[in-house]
Amino acid sequence: MSSAVNEALHYDPRMTAFADVRQLVMGCVGISSISLLLWRWPHFSNATTVALGFLVVVLLVAASARLWVAVTTSIVAMLAFNFFFLPPVGAFVIADPQNWVALFAFLAVSLVASNLSAVARDRTKEALTRRDELARLLDVSRDILLITDSDVANASLAVCIARRFELDYVGICLPNGSDWSIFESGAATRSLDGAELSIAFAGVDAQDVSERPVAGERMRQPLAIGTQDVKLVPLRFGTKAVGLLAVAGRPVDTATLDAVAALAAIALERAHFLDERKAAELARHGEELKSALLASLSHDLRTPLTAIRVAADNLRSSWPDERERRDQSDLIVSEVDRLSRLFQNILEMARIDAGAVANDARWVAPSEIVDAARSRVEHALRGRCIESSAESERLVRLDPRLPAAALSHLLENAAQYTPSSSAIQVDASVSNDGLTMVVRDHGAGIGPADLPHVFKRFYRGAEARSQRSGTGMGLAIAQGALAVVGGRISAANCADGGAQFTIVVPAEVK
Repeated sequence: MSSAVNEALHYDPRMTAFADVRQLVMGCVGISSISLLLWRWPHFSNATTVALGFLVVVLLVAASARLWVAVTTSIVAMLAFNFFFLPPVGAFVIADPQNWVALFAFLAVSLVASNLSAVARDRTKEALTRRDELARLLDVSRDILLITDSDVANASLAVCIARRFELDYVGICLPNGSDWSIFESGAATRSLDGAELSIAFAGVDAQDVSERPVAGERMRQPLAIGTQDVKLVPLRFGTKAVGLLAVAGRPVDTATLDAVAALAAIALERAHFLDERKAAELARHGEELKSALLASLSHDLRTPLTAIRVAADNLRSSWPDERERRDQSDLIVSEVDRLSRLFQNILEMARIDAGAVANDARWVAPSEIVDAARSRVEHALRGRCIESSAESERLVRLDPRLPAAALSHLLENAAQYTPSSSAIQVDASVSNDGLTMVVRDHGAGIGPADLPHVFKRFYRGAEARSQRSGTGMGLAIAQGALAVVGGRISAANCADGGAQFTIVVPAEVK
């Protein structure tokens, strides 16, 4: 930031007065030096030379000091010109009328030049100040775009305004029924009175939009809150006043305050819009989940219930022999187990969504986790070749239930979507990062279009829907269970065919 901007933004009356006195003294010293020099060597001096020399000093002072300093220097130069160089020398008397013309011409030129220089310097300072305020507004706009959490949006907004504009105090005042919610920031503290805020807000809210420039000027008059002066600016979104912006500290231009208040109002409405959008998205997502769940349940319940009813009717008939009755009973048991797994999946998903899955860590061997997962889906792995390689010597500290549950869903998934004659490989190893488990099958693999979506709940690829029944909850449940212990799961297709799922669970290793 340039020195001119610093001077404009950080105005200190004492420092400014000291600088003015210093510039005036330097101007007088310059005039005295020229006067002494030309007084000692009079053969080099004439009225034109003296006037130009003094004019150079006056212009230098005007270029670096305020107008009153330049005017005072001009008057001092005029008096020195009269006393030392216009006859009669040594007295403030002018004998020749032409010298009166020269003297006043010099004074007029000095004053005009000083005024023009001061005006040019002030405009430069104003332009630099405007540029700096515009940069601050741009920074606030960027900060607003980065605020996405509506729970801390108001407090974050006050912080960014106070920081960007270097204000001692910023308060975002929002009406909350008969009370006020105030979000504050800044090095200083203020005690904002709710009654005074209500009176000010009532006046703003009753104003017509066409009267905003005039009313805004009245609102920006300092409002005494305790022993401090706080400026209040209405927060308007369109024609609606949504609150008040309270600021205190260094002086900020009126137009800039209006722009800051407009940005703050937009930020508040944006946070409100994000809340509504999030709620709408959650509602839509919930409806989609309900629809998908109902569709899956209606499909997956119909088949086992139909099979159970047919088997029960057969058992009630007189024609089946003992072997056929046993087959029908096994069918009923199998379909009941299928229904039990379906409702267990629904229960597990509900517990994960509700955050009701606790993490109970203990020391366990990877082989124990693999064995527990296989026992959970023994019905699905019946008759399948399982090639298992799991460490039993090194121990890891984690909750074995959750990795075992995730692994069981991967095993069940592999058994469901691969030929019964193919083997399923399970590898569990321990590294410094924790536990790694890999499940690989030798089936058709995962379609390229389905690969990015396999862990979405109720998602099933086109080939899976046409060939196998299911709800599409298994992989989503596995991912949710691993998330409780900070684990992750990934899927990929193997180069020689089949799919591979990898589980990584961070854990302490013994």
